[in-house]
Amino acid sequence: MSNPLHEAQIRSLIEHWQQAVIARDIERIVSFYADDIRSFDAVGALQFCGKAAYRAHWEACMQVCPGGGIFEFHQLQVLAAEELALAHWLARCGGTDAEGVTKACWMRVSVGYQRREGQWQVVHEHWSAPFDMLTGTALFDLQP
Repeated sequence: MSNPLHEAQIRSLIEHWQQAVIARDIERIVSFYADDIRSFDAVGALQFCGKAAYRAHWEACMQVCPGGGIFEFHQLQVLAAEELALAHWLARCGGTDAEGVTKACWMRVSVGYQRREGQWQVVHEHWSAPFDMLTGTALFDLQP
């Protein structure tokens, strides 16, 4: 059974992490991750193992996406027990390019949390986009 107090803690954690990403604050972004984070991000590699590797990935992403960004979360669901929690949502991510054109897409996100020494930490994160099996093309224009 899910614990309402822990659900609220996870929702708050997600909100603060989202704000860190919008602020482009790498230190704050990675502070939410466990040292042994395992991430399956949609960009760049099959997996990222450890906070240092995922930090380097975040830094690279920030270089590719300069300027103001879009980082909206929709349909957030949280299930939290005493020591483990799971959240998933749809994220609209993107930004405005040098010509002022907004480019954004929808992604699917699943995140696993573990409470360690009294603090919730992200131990697993998975970002993905659906794709067309016949062409191998990502379907970034789908809408929820």
